[in-house]
Amino acid sequence: MTFVARRLPSHRGQAAWAEILGPGARYPRLEGDLNADVVVIGAGFAGLSAARRVLQLRPDARVVVLEAGRIAEGAAGRNSGFMIDLPHDLASEDYAGAGDDRTLTRLNRAAIAFGQEAVAEYGLSRDVFDPAGKVNGAATSQGDAHNRSYAKHLANLSEPSEWLDAQAMHALTGSRHYRSGLYTPGTVMLQPAGYIRGLAAGVQQRARVFETSPVLSFTRAGPSWTLKTPKGRVVADQVITAVNGHLESFGIARGRLLQLFLFASMTAPLDADARVRLGGAARWGVTPSDPMGTTMRRIDAGQGGHRIITRTAAVVRPSLVPKAHDMRRAARLHVQKFTERFPTLSGVKQQYTWGGHLCLSLNGVAHTREVDHNLFSACVQNGLGTARGTLTGIAAAERACGHTSDITRYFDAEDDLKRLPPQPFATWGANAFLRWKEWRAGAE
Repeated sequence: MTFVARRLPSHRGQAAWAEILGPGARYPRLEGDLNADVVVIGAGFAGLSAARRVLQLRPDARVVVLEAGRIAEGAAGRNSGFMIDLPHDLASEDYAGAGDDRTLTRLNRAAIAFGQEAVAEYGLSRDVFDPAGKVNGAATSQGDAHNRSYAKHLANLSEPSEWLDAQAMHALTGSRHYRSGLYTPGTVMLQPAGYIRGLAAGVQQRARVFETSPVLSFTRAGPSWTLKTPKGRVVADQVITAVNGHLESFGIARGRLLQLFLFASMTAPLDADARVRLGGAARWGVTPSDPMGTTMRRIDAGQGGHRIITRTAAVVRPSLVPKAHDMRRAARLHVQKFTERFPTLSGVKQQYTWGGHLCLSLNGVAHTREVDHNLFSACVQNGLGTARGTLTGIAAAERACGHTSDITRYFDAEDDLKRLPPQPFATWGANAFLRWKEWRAGAE
């Protein structure tokens, strides 16, 4: 059995989270031949979590991690950094899931605990993994109603939340845009590039990590797999693919994955005068009460500078590459949304704009299974790459090691991926639906 990459990861816009931290550690490009027990394809949340979990279960395993680009400059480093513990269904009206939310919350917290243990083990700072919680912000009566509905759902789950009025939202964010907010304490706010860099450095202590080494193909001959990169080759007993939507690039789950891009912009550093005009706290994260609204986040010097991040605008691109006009539209929209929220900062420029790749399935399930003999997937995060990516990576590693847990049992019980409608109708319909959802979200 041979799987050949029809395309390689491609990104638009600079990886801002990595840029603001300055140059990171360089990892070698794979050149020549290697032998390994386990090869992990992808060094994002899923891949690095998988590598770490394999080494926990099999301390003597020879583990190799292959990253197509630079560490923390791919999809993981383009994440907005919300590692959320509670139900967060992007397809819903108010994030309340349709499944077993208690189980999902418990598993998400297991992912957060896994990350917290890695932070402690590898000596990472709170700047990259800050258990600060987050706020659902509401700007309209409809958004306020969504938050109240979500608060009732959380109360039914015996989960704490705190209602913030307009004055409290202004005190937190410096913005008078929000009429209310719902604070939940369990979210961890990541500096995603810093966290991924730290995780890679920690994993490298006991594994071999290579970057700029895209996998072009992997072939099974008997019990072993041979993976080819542009300059090298690895022969391994087991393979874990942790490439999210790029799974389809190897011909796996074709016609079942929605390849979605979300866009974000980050300001230039706010000078002392701008920070005084703004007021508010130095760090916060606000997700919109309507899942298709605008996410805002403020960071401080410890995370790469006093800056504000705006995330909104979504588009489906089966090619896995957003178009130039997608970027231009998103950049215009980000300026508009930023100015609406922070009119006192209207002169502040957006220094970076980028697109981040997400992958969704029609029925909201992951692709975490044994695809072929000793070939395991940790893919399809459904827009929840931090926590869900960590969980799928753990599940794939545990399967490879013959270990069973609540995490593996959860993914074992999921349905198969549903097939999408035929193209181009699937993409036309999805993009029309996204535009309608954005329009309906309005000021949110």
